[in-house]
Amino acid sequence: MRRTPSPIDLRALQAFVAVCENGSMTGAARQLGVSQSAISQSIAALERDQNLTLFDRESRPPRPNAAGRALLELAGPLIEHAQMVGNRIGDASRTGKMPVRLGCVDSFAATVGPELIRAVSNSERQISMWSGLTPGLGKQLHDRELDIAICTQTTLNDARIVEVPLFSEAFVVVVARSHLQGRHELDWRTLAAELPLIRYTARSVIGQQIERFALHLGISSPRRYEFDATDPLLSLVAARAGFAISTPLCLWQARHYLDEIAVMPLPPGRLGRRDFFLLHRQGEWDPFVQDIVALTRSVLEKSIQPSLARALPGLPDDALG
Repeated sequence: MRRTPSPIDLRALQAFVAVCENGSMTGAARQLGVSQSAISQSIAALERDQNLTLFDRESRPPRPNAAGRALLELAGPLIEHAQMVGNRIGDASRTGKMPVRLGCVDSFAATVGPELIRAVSNSERQISMWSGLTPGLGKQLHDRELDIAICTQTTLNDARIVEVPLFSEAFVVVVARSHLQGRHELDWRTLAAELPLIRYTARSVIGQQIERFALHLGISSPRRYEFDATDPLLSLVAARAGFAISTPLCLWQARHYLDEIAVMPLPPGRLGRRDFFLLHRQGEWDPFVQDIVALTRSVLEKSIQPSLARALPGLPDDALG
C-alpha cells in the first residue's frame, strides 16, 4: 500500500527548482548560497517524503522525469505564494493590520479611486490598489493575488466568490459640440448615418458590450478607429472624426474633453447599461467591503453625478446610479 506523501517542504522545493534551472547540484548550490551537500540532502528528503523519484539519474546532467516535470510546473506558483504570504505578514507586522489588495477597472480607479484612497488613508486600514481589465482582475482574485476586485462583468465560476452589485451606468452617444451647432432635433439615428462609429477595442469588456448594443440598435459602421482608452477616443470625437458610444464614468475619467463634447441618450434596456460589481471571497473582508460600497455610492451621488450634470446637460437623469 502506497503511503500518503508528506506536505512539501518549501526549502526542498526551492532546491529542486534550482537544480532543474541550473542543470546541476553545484549550480543550484551556488544560486542559493548553500553547500552542494545541502542541496543533495534536500532533494533526497523531497523524494523520500513524496515517495517518488524526481530525476532520471542515468542522464548527464540529471533531468527531471515525468513526476519531476509535473512538480516543476507546479512549483513556481507555490514558491511565489509562499513569498507573498511572507511579505504580507511583514506588512501586517509593521502596520498592525493586514493590507487590503484592491483591483479596479481603469474607469473606476481613475474616478472613484482617489476618493477611496483618501478616505482609507484617514483610517487604520492599509490599502494597495491596482487597475486593469475585468478578465485579468477576475483571474487575480481567483489566484489570491487580490483580496477585492471591482469589475464590470462577472464570469468566475467559483461558489466561494461573493458578487456585490455596486451601481450601473447607461451607454450614451458622444459627439463634438461643434457638430451640433445650428442644428435642432438631431437624434442618434441621424448621427449614426452621418458619422463613423469610433470604438473601444474588442479585447475590452466595454468594447464588446458596446458592439452588442450597437448591433442591437442597427448601427452599422466600418471598423476604422479603435482605442483601449477613452482619452484618444474623445480626441477624435472632439475633432469631428466620428461619434462614439461611452459611459458617464468613462467621460468623467477623461473630463478635460467635456467642454468639447455633447451627449445624447440611447434607448433604455439591459443591453444599454454597464453594471459594476464588487467581488470578494466569502467570509473575508466583509466589514471593509461594506465600507467600500457605502463610500462608492456616496462619491457617485455627492460628487461625480452633480459635476457631470453641470458639464453635460444632455445626460439622462438615470445615466449613473
